Amino acid sequence: MPKIKTHKSTSKRFRRTQGGKGKLMRTKQGKSHLRRKKSRRVKAKFDEMLEVETKGVQRRVERLAPYLREK
Repeated sequence: MPKIKTHKSTSKRFRRTQGGKGKLMRTKQGKSHLRRKKSRRVKAKFDEMLEVETKGVQRRVERLAPYLREK
C-alpha cells in the first residue's frame, strides 16, 4: 500500500502530546498579525496550546495528517 501524502498546513497547526494519551493539540488563531494593538498578556496567551475536543475535527486532522508526530 502506498504512503499517504500529509497536508502540510495541517501538520504545522496541530501536534500530538507525548505519553500514552497522545491528545491532539492546536494553536490559537489570531497569532500571526495585528499584534501591535494587543496587550502583553493577550500576546502571551497565544503561545499556549489547546486540546481539540470536537470528534469531527479530530477525525478530519487524522485524515489530513496520518503521520502526525508527538512533540
